[in-house]
Amino acid sequence: MDLKLEVVVLPVSDVDRAKAFYEEAGFRLDVDYVADENYRVVHLTPPGSQASILFGTGVTTAAPGSVQGLHLIVSDIEEAHAELSARGVPMGEIFHDAGGVFHRGTDEARVSGPHPERASYGSFVAFTDPDGNGWVLQEVTTRLPGR
Repeated sequence: MDLKLEVVVLPVSDVDRAKAFYEEAGFRLDVDYVADENYRVVHLTPPGSQASILFGTGVTTAAPGSVQGLHLIVSDIEEAHAELSARGVPMGEIFHDAGGVFHRGTDEARVSGPHPERASYGSFVAFTDPDGNGWVLQEVTTRLPGR
């Protein structure tokens, strides 16, 4: 059985502002559907992704900005950082974890710069959307066996 993550629902306070932000970041607009003043669905897909994001009016009761830890995989963390910065996305600095594995949900043990050996899964950069929903770019160049 295949289980494929298709959509992540993001809580936002201003649908048009969020739509503009994600389009500026390079996400493809798939749907912008308005049923009435109480229901609007905006669906966008990150470049190269099979999974998408969805937000709008009447689609979630979660607080705007409450989604954290969304990861986008990139093959070159420095190139991705530069491209998103050039698109106007406020990016943090590239970092790696002092332990050399994944990263923590806090700034604890963050070391500035990419992983010293540029180990796959080892380099990160974080950014947030205008509501504070948190994203992390993670550099993956080689998948672990079986993944």
